[in-house]
Amino acid sequence: MSNDELLDQQVLNTIIGKIATGNQAAFRQLYDGYSKKLVHFAQAIVKEYDAALEVVDEVFIKVWKNKESITAIANIRVYLYTAVKNTSLNYISRKAKEVQTEPFDFINIQLSEDVSPEQRLITSEIYLKIKAAVNNLPPRCKMIFKLVREDGLKYKEVAAILSISENTVDAQMVIAVHRISEAVKCQFDFFPSRAEKKS
Repeated sequence: MSNDELLDQQVLNTIIGKIATGNQAAFRQLYDGYSKKLVHFAQAIVKEYDAALEVVDEVFIKVWKNKESITAIANIRVYLYTAVKNTSLNYISRKAKEVQTEPFDFINIQLSEDVSPEQRLITSEIYLKIKAAVNNLPPRCKMIFKLVREDGLKYKEVAAILSISENTVDAQMVIAVHRISEAVKCQFDFFPSRAEKKS
């Protein structure tokens, strides 16, 4: 399992149980499993890599300090993303001396540059059109698209993390897929017009 690979639920439950008893190796496993994606998520909000690292470390330090109660967390993945979002917004507030009411206006999402087997099958021209279409999405739409498609989160998890309804996530994914399909429709006879929903 790569360090940035999301942990499956069974493994995660075992790790959480060990963390609750003070197992440092299990805590390191949780950190290695989520830290890379969480840093990218934080960086989209705070805009600085070093600040994003600081935010994620702060969240994990809090998890470790409160390890005895970690088993009470219903969904650790949602908890971590939500904690990173809130800590990132607090960081921005401290920097700006004011609370940002619409954080999505200030984010800059960078999609992963990792080349997947699927991407190798797509010509560079089409891939560039898709990437351009994604980069031109409205900030909140782009954030939702990244969390669903890159980080593999479910719609209900994204809704919980961003404090929006699941229907909003669904609607934003439809917009994202529609815009991407419009950008590349001349290249394909068929392109899905609706996002595949993760329940």
